[in-house]
Amino acid sequence: MEEQVLGVTKLVNMLLGKPALALLAALHIHPANSEYPIPNYIAMELVVFLIAIGFFTWLKGRLSVDNPGAAQQCMEALLTNPMGVGARDLLEDTAGHNAVKYLPMIGSVGMFVLMSNLISLVPGFSSPTAEKTVPLGCAIVVFLYYNWAGLVHHGPLKYGKHFLGPVLAMSPIMFIVEIVSHLARLLSLTVRLWVNMLVSELLYVTFLGLTLSLFFYVEKLNVLGYALAPLPLLAPPLFLLLHIFVGFVQAFVFTLLPIIYLGGAVGEEH
Repeated sequence: MEEQVLGVTKLVNMLLGKPALALLAALHIHPANSEYPIPNYIAMELVVFLIAIGFFTWLKGRLSVDNPGAAQQCMEALLTNPMGVGARDLLEDTAGHNAVKYLPMIGSVGMFVLMSNLISLVPGFSSPTAEKTVPLGCAIVVFLYYNWAGLVHHGPLKYGKHFLGPVLAMSPIMFIVEIVSHLARLLSLTVRLWVNMLVSELLYVTFLGLTLSLFFYVEKLNVLGYALAPLPLLAPPLFLLLHIFVGFVQAFVFTLLPIIYLGGAVGEEH
């Protein structure tokens, strides 16, 4: 089934479609839709970036130590909170107090995933994380970053020993096991986020359509049907809340796992 082109995607293609086509032609890549070479998920990523830039620029001008606003307190709770599950809390617990230097990258990826998960709450928008290439791209960024952090922290030789294991005789086998294990993290991060967001969106759209059908055909229903007629008003908010819950949980997981990987890469047990 051909994917429906969103209105925002048409707008993005109207502004950037010709340069995108020229770039793809130079790379010998043929877009699936030459009329709209920029697909929905790329357009939605651009929207997320623009919203993030606008929001954090606005928030920066309102930061206050003495009188923090609601938005500032919410953002600070994502960094540190009494439950100890903020990004900064988890980093310090996993990789030590100096790990705060890794917060900008880990926090940026986590915020991008969160905003991408929730953008579909806006009518006419869709979550770019429901397309497998977006979680894969985020997973690749995380994979490269935590390995680079390990190399910088320990040096190439000491970090390389991590892949050989503690027993020299087992080093060839351990090297293969460690490489496969690290590459599997790419698959794990990608599939977990992609499948959960895809299913969440499908559930919301499917049940919204089913409940709305009751509303449109209520005059043809029997007594039981009339009793179920309010369902179109009650079901969508429930699935909306479910989608918000899934979006936050997946963003948390996509923040927690990179922190764990980073802690393993820079940990002194190497």
